[in-house]
Amino acid sequence: MTKDLEATERGSFTAKDYHDPPPAPLFDSSELGKWSFYRALIAEFVATLLFLYVTVLTVIGYKNQSDTTLNGTDAACGGVGILGIAWAFGGMIFVLVYCTAGISVSLIRAVMYIVAQSLGAIAGVGLVKAFQSSYYKKYGGGANTLNDGYSTGVGLSAEIIGTFVLVYTVFSATDPKRVARDSHVPVLAPLPIGFAVFMVHLATIPITGTGINPARSLGAAVIYNKDDAWDDHWIFWVGPFIGAAIAAFYHQFILRAGAAKALGSFRSSTHV
Repeated sequence: MTKDLEATERGSFTAKDYHDPPPAPLFDSSELGKWSFYRALIAEFVATLLFLYVTVLTVIGYKNQSDTTLNGTDAACGGVGILGIAWAFGGMIFVLVYCTAGISVSLIRAVMYIVAQSLGAIAGVGLVKAFQSSYYKKYGGGANTLNDGYSTGVGLSAEIIGTFVLVYTVFSATDPKRVARDSHVPVLAPLPIGFAVFMVHLATIPITGTGINPARSLGAAVIYNKDDAWDDHWIFWVGPFIGAAIAAFYHQFILRAGAAKALGSFRSSTHV
C-alpha cells in the first residue's frame, strides 16, 4: 500500500491501475433477445459435453485396465490411476476455462447456464455410453457415489470443502486487480483453476469420486440411472452450492473487504 502511494507521488503510475467490472444486473430480460446470450449457452453446452466425455471415458478406461478379473493380478498397477483421472479433470478444466470462461452473469444467464451445462453433461456421458457400451454399466458409468466406509456427513463435507477450494481459486484468479497485475501472462487464470480441480480430485476421489459440479454428477447419474447413483445424489448439489456460497462470501466480504467498504459508504452518506 505504501509503495503504491509512493509510486503515485512520483507519477510513475496511479494507485489503482485496474477497474472492477460493473455488477451484472440481477434480472435483465433484454438478454433474451441477444445472440450473445444464446451463443454463450451453446458454448456452455459444448464445453460441458466435452468435459464429461473426456473425463468419464478416462474413469471407465482406468477401471477396465485395472480390472484384475480381466487383466490378471498386475492389472491393479496398470492404467492411468487416480493421478491420471485427476489430471484428466484438471487438464480439461484448464483447456475449457481458457477457451470459454466468463464470470459476471445475471440471474437469467446463471439459471440458463445450469440448464445448458446439465444438458451438455447428459449428452457427454451419453456419448461415452454409446462408444463404451460393453464397459459402461459394468464400471459404474462414471457416476458419483459415496464410497464404502464414509458417512454422509463426511461425503457432504468433502464436497463443500472441494467446491470452496475451486470457487475460491476462480474468484482469486479472475480478480480484476490480479488480472491487471498479471496481464502479461495470458493463461494465468485457467492454470490455477485447472490445478485446483486436479488437487481436489486427488483428495476426494476416494470419498465421493469428486463432484464439485452438480452438472457433472447429474449427467452421469441420468445416463447410468441405477439406484446407487441416486441414493446420495443430493450431496452433489447441496455440497457444491454451500461451498460456492462460502467461497463467494469469503472472497468478496473478507479478502476484498466488501462489507467494510459498504459500511464506509453508508457512514459517509449519513454525514452528508
